[in-house]
Amino acid sequence: MADEQARASRILIVDDQEDNVEVLRAGLEARGYDCDSAQDGEEALRRVDAQPPDLILLDVNMPRMDGHEVARRIKSNPALPFIPIIMQTALDSIESKVEGLGAGADDYITKPINFAELEARVRSMLRIKKLQDQIAKANEQLTRMAVTDGLTGLYNRRHLEERLHEMFDHAARLHEPLGCVMFDLDHFKSVNDTHGHQAGDEVLKQAASLLKKVAREVDRVGRYGGEEFMVLLPGAILDAAVTFAERARQEVEGHIFTFEGGTLRRTMSCGVAAWPHPQIKHREQLVKAADDALYMAKEQGRNRAVRFDGAEFNAQD
Repeated sequence: MADEQARASRILIVDDQEDNVEVLRAGLEARGYDCDSAQDGEEALRRVDAQPPDLILLDVNMPRMDGHEVARRIKSNPALPFIPIIMQTALDSIESKVEGLGAGADDYITKPINFAELEARVRSMLRIKKLQDQIAKANEQLTRMAVTDGLTGLYNRRHLEERLHEMFDHAARLHEPLGCVMFDLDHFKSVNDTHGHQAGDEVLKQAASLLKKVAREVDRVGRYGGEEFMVLLPGAILDAAVTFAERARQEVEGHIFTFEGGTLRRTMSCGVAAWPHPQIKHREQLVKAADDALYMAKEQGRNRAVRFDGAEFNAQD
């Protein structure tokens, strides 16, 4: 009788003998599994790339590409999830099993196939896959938590600094520009003082969404701390970075921030810097230049974008 595990599982049968495929398909589908098939290794790889199955029942002896090579290619592909592979062969020698397991097979079954044994092995492999998928999902969540700000969903400061390290080195190596913009929400403290921290959190989240809206896919948008944000702009010269900052400033200025119990408006100050620049020799100086420009924007009355051009600033440590 089909059970929940069987109904949710798709098995790819790889065998160049059509009769073998039909026997396996009939037996597995009778037990509730959804089956697909491929008659050679190349077709199997294409099907796996297009839609990874939950399990592969893989014949060893096939023309052009044998099961060992198929298993090696699947297991070495980092883009694929964990897919258990049960190899099937008429050879019952230890050497054959060792070779198959060494190629990446997770289990082995010999012909002629005993369906009671096959189903037990399939169930066992699918249990392992379920656990592996849960581990992969948990690791993905941990990775996401390690690089993102919990409130806004933007990159956190630690990840921004790591990306800055990589992006500055890349820009210097290829002699490509790199823009950096620091943003600060004007008079943000009064939002918390007047409307409460929940309202302040909503303003931060909406400001983050506005920054992501105007940023390119290649840009790195993050929360630098408190009400400060930083955006790294690969390939952007100073003028382009200023244009981006001004667009973001206008988005914030024109936005009506909503929160439970009210609405408000806020403006944003922006400090803009870009490498290469005679006073910017390394990545820390790029951030300091943008931060100095941000300070000047506040000094000049806020709600403006100020560029670091070196004339009125000192970016030295």
